[in-house]
Amino acid sequence: MSERLLVSTHGRLRRLTLNRPEKCNALDAALCRSLLDAIREAASDGAVGVILLDANGNNFCSGMDLTDAFETDADDLLSLHQELFSIGARLRKPMVSAVQGAALAGGLGLALNAHVVVASADARFGLTEIRVGLWPYVIFPVVAAAVGERKATELALTARIVDLEEACRIGIVDVVVERGALQEQAERIALEMADGSATAVEQGLTFVRQVVGLDPAAAAKLALKFRREAHASADFREGVLAFRRKRKPEWPSHAS
Repeated sequence: MSERLLVSTHGRLRRLTLNRPEKCNALDAALCRSLLDAIREAASDGAVGVILLDANGNNFCSGMDLTDAFETDADDLLSLHQELFSIGARLRKPMVSAVQGAALAGGLGLALNAHVVVASADARFGLTEIRVGLWPYVIFPVVAAAVGERKATELALTARIVDLEEACRIGIVDVVVERGALQEQAERIALEMADGSATAVEQGLTFVRQVVGLDPAAAAKLALKFRREAHASADFREGVLAFRRKRKPEWPSHAS
């Protein structure tokens, strides 16, 4: 794995740490490839229950490395970005991003590919591509999914920086922690997710992606299908048994 990305495992947690602090963790092609490889590997590893994406240095990620962009084939870079900035929609394991300092342009898109965004008090966000003559084409869908199409359009047009208070209000940030406790608290939140039923998480995230946009009748039909599958699962039986016996569940889906 590239030194631009550090990978470590803590129980069922896989931590992916952006490691270009001298470049504000800007996303060059090498880092994008390393991230994709690491996320794919974590997604396919049955021993991994949650992915935590964080960053070294004062900033989470300043977006695309503009110098590298002129040295990389445009079509190759576009394909790489399209896959990276949509990977959250394909994940069936939870991903948490821990954001300090700036998460701008592609950095915002990367953070929002996680299911939960944890941010420190100094975090700030923005779609700043218009300042360099570019619209945020590739990351626009994931930003719009979080804040709505109209707000995403306004952010892209103005390229203004959003502070933490507004980021919480419009749906970018889910949890706020003190700057010095960001990594510790983000890891705690992630590990709590990893403690849950892997089967329920996978089924739930699949349902969330499929139910979006359905009319009420179709949504109810889909929910019934997933509920029947869940009710018949070994994890559900274990969960009920553990509840009755007042003990911690031993999820069959966690068995290696």
